[in-house]
Amino acid sequence: MAVMIVYVTAADAEAAARIGRVLVTERLAACANVLAGLRSIYSWEGAVQDATEAALILKTTSERLDAAIARIKALHTYDCPCIEAWPVAAGLPAYLDWVARETDG
Repeated sequence: MAVMIVYVTAADAEAAARIGRVLVTERLAACANVLAGLRSIYSWEGAVQDATEAALILKTTSERLDAAIARIKALHTYDCPCIEAWPVAAGLPAYLDWVARETDG
């Protein structure tokens, strides 16, 4: 079972925490880290935007990834939220096992 990192941006720390709490409660993620004070510069609807956001980093498994992404999208306030995922190449085996146990649906 592969452990995955899911990176999400949200309007603020409270929005990120709300999404993270739901995913952990529903066992779609083992852990959610909220990083407040993120500055995002991006193009949206033909204009360059400069906004303060928060980052949400979730730990899940490849088996739970699709459900986690769908749930994030359903909870998110953005029309097209940043939701990215990548596999964990290596890590402390005990931690990776914990992620797998905590997301075992």
